[in-house]
Amino acid sequence: MRSLILRSFMTATSLACLATPGLADPMADAQAIVASHKDMPVFEAPGEPFDAKSCMADKKVLSVPISMTIPFNVELQKAMASAAEEVGFTYTTWDNQLKTDQWIQGISQAISQDYDVIDLAGGLNPEWLGPQLKEARDAGLQISATHLYDVTQDQIDSIDSAGKIDYTAAGKLLAAWAFVETEGKPNVLIIGSSDVLPSIPFVKAIQDQLTELCPDCKQKHLDVPVSEWATKIQSGTQSALLADSGINYILPIYDSMSQFVLPALRITGSEEAVGVASFNGTPFVLDMLREGQVDMDIGESLGWAGYAAIDSIMRMVCDLPPVAKLNVPLLIFDEENVETAGVPATFDDGYGDAHLEGFRTLWKLN
Repeated sequence: MRSLILRSFMTATSLACLATPGLADPMADAQAIVASHKDMPVFEAPGEPFDAKSCMADKKVLSVPISMTIPFNVELQKAMASAAEEVGFTYTTWDNQLKTDQWIQGISQAISQDYDVIDLAGGLNPEWLGPQLKEARDAGLQISATHLYDVTQDQIDSIDSAGKIDYTAAGKLLAAWAFVETEGKPNVLIIGSSDVLPSIPFVKAIQDQLTELCPDCKQKHLDVPVSEWATKIQSGTQSALLADSGINYILPIYDSMSQFVLPALRITGSEEAVGVASFNGTPFVLDMLREGQVDMDIGESLGWAGYAAIDSIMRMVCDLPPVAKLNVPLLIFDEENVETAGVPATFDDGYGDAHLEGFRTLWKLN
């Protein structure tokens, strides 16, 4: 209903923005981007098949997530452990509560117990652990980073491999969605967190795609560190809405931000005129979408992401060419399909299971 009201409002009050010289039909281009992420994901192999069981025999991987108090990391670790079990190698998750000394203890444990790989997962930045990673590499361990870098970012020299995520594609999709939903006249507030490593290219992708589609359309950027989401997102959003009543779409780049955006919409009376779309597929946000409080959420299956991460790690261990990115598809959840994510929503429902057979075949387990 929110989307219908918003589109009707924009049709009645807005003219389509001028096309850029490079885009003969910006609306068609934006609609094509959106349409390409609405179908059930199909497995596309990230690299050549290999005998994973033989290559990984007797190997040991210890994964240090940024924190096991974060549901995202819990689910990612479950999937990575499941994939490792299928292949048949030792996989250990280092439990921690977002504390540096705990991360260091995990690395020390991996060294002392003769692990082959340390994986820094779910946002743990290797730049925070330079001396410890050097010690591990000097001891013969390989280092990987999972679900941290955007595809446009270079990994630092202290790691051997990075399972990158296409945040840039997610940014372009958010921009295209806002363009289509506002009938080609977006006035957008982008909310980012530049203290999170991939956030800068993520925000830039939104900005650049909006500019390409509509150079005369308006966009603003609110930057809020993660530690201040609970105190600064609502007030910053409210101030932006009061300063510009023409804002018609808000794009918080991580969907957990949305819980702090909605109160600002209520206070300013903007709930029906302003759309909200985001990225991550976090269950409580998908539940909010189902209840009509947000309009769209780009999801990524954490089951799929876990298997893709293990594929990337194994290719490093087996001395195979690295993959450019984890082959995790981005799927649009909106009012039409959100119930496929579960009621209540989960991290892994709604995406199908093409990745399971796909990776088993790729690893020659069948």
